[in-house]
Amino acid sequence: MESSRSPRTGRRHSLLRAAAVTLSLATAAALAGCASADTTTPSSAKQSAFKPVAQKASSQITVWADSTRLPSVQAYQKAHPDVKMKIVTYDGGADGSTYLQSKVQLFDRTGSGWPDVVFGTPTDVTWASEATKPGAQPFAAPLDEKLVPQSTLDGFAKGSLTPCQFDGHTYCMRNDIAQVVLWYNKSLMDKWGYQVPTTWEDYEALGTKVAKEHPGYLVGSVGDTNSHESYFWSGQCPAFSLTKPDTLRTDLQDPKCTRMATLLDHLISAKAVATQGFFSQGFAKNSGSKVLMAYGPSWYGQYLFKAGFKTPAKQMAAAPPLTWKRESTAATGNVGGGVWMVSSHSANLKASSDLVTWLTTSDENQADAPTYPAYTQAAKAWLANPANKDYFANDVSGAFQQAANEVWTGWSNTRFSDSTAWSSVVLPALTAGKSLTETLPAWQQEIAGEAKTQGYKVVDQ
Repeated sequence: MESSRSPRTGRRHSLLRAAAVTLSLATAAALAGCASADTTTPSSAKQSAFKPVAQKASSQITVWADSTRLPSVQAYQKAHPDVKMKIVTYDGGADGSTYLQSKVQLFDRTGSGWPDVVFGTPTDVTWASEATKPGAQPFAAPLDEKLVPQSTLDGFAKGSLTPCQFDGHTYCMRNDIAQVVLWYNKSLMDKWGYQVPTTWEDYEALGTKVAKEHPGYLVGSVGDTNSHESYFWSGQCPAFSLTKPDTLRTDLQDPKCTRMATLLDHLISAKAVATQGFFSQGFAKNSGSKVLMAYGPSWYGQYLFKAGFKTPAKQMAAAPPLTWKRESTAATGNVGGGVWMVSSHSANLKASSDLVTWLTTSDENQADAPTYPAYTQAAKAWLANPANKDYFANDVSGAFQQAANEVWTGWSNTRFSDSTAWSSVVLPALTAGKSLTETLPAWQQEIAGEAKTQGYKVVDQ
């Protein structure tokens, strides 16, 4: 989730804490990570400036992994005793940590110390694909340059490798994704005779009806630090859209932003959508049993409803992402998902690339992974694991697989977290009773300010 965003890598992806639930969003962040777009590297991509160091086939590789991914790395080491490995545990870039970036900058200055393989977030790739100083080589190696077969890279869910791609090359492999789906309590929906909505308009209508017929029950929340990724990203709002590598478009007055804000404002006013976060203090105890629907990531099932709200088995179900009436193109958001990078300084690129490939694509590793694999074939193995679907009231495979290929690619991976402005501007405004619609200008201003401090040119058209 920050995403070490799993339960988001990130484009973003950092999340929150939950004192009252068994699993905090911060942990959730460690489970999933974040990002999206087209997985194919253009065949016309120009050769990068990557120059491998002298290779030593039997040399030890140093691997940096977060605690959630540590068992996978250890499993690989056990299964491949001939590969010499030194494993180091670190935060994995969780919650906006700049530890990895700071260490790489230090190693670039001293000329040594780089790990061979690291787990991180999509935000890490934005700087790791570029030189940290003049004359330095970008930390991340372009995997498409004879390190990983293109056929393997093409096997990831549509859009899931976009956070890895810069200047026509692929600098990481996606570990997991957190595609947004519609969660609903099937037991209550059946009991009350409600139809599962398929469009945003139907979702709004049902939410309004629920508020009148069953006061206190909810169809969503906008109060968490990643709620905007579920709603505004899914709504194709151009809040974080890179039109060029150095130019960010943030236009929250775009109709696709204002329509989502208006819809949510209606449901907030009706008290069908909460402004208190699902992961906030006391929510699980006071309102966890009254969540009829929730628009959120694939990890919500296990880590919000099962672990956090203690919802009994065979009640929660998942439906595909919502669409807008009169629009044929489906789109959804992403709330998590980590990445693996291979260091361009590695003296054993083969062992490093083989490890990263196994971690992200092998059924052996991914079938038992905590969150949904980005690699399509491994995702099938994950879904075939009873532990990943027996809790639910329906077979979530269809919704998960469909959503995995519908993550909107217009929400770009940037050098700063997309959660900061939402948390610092929008959430306090909602708490103060302001509407989302009237808060859009301030949210846009905060995003623009952050972007400029990171060297982006900002446009709103």
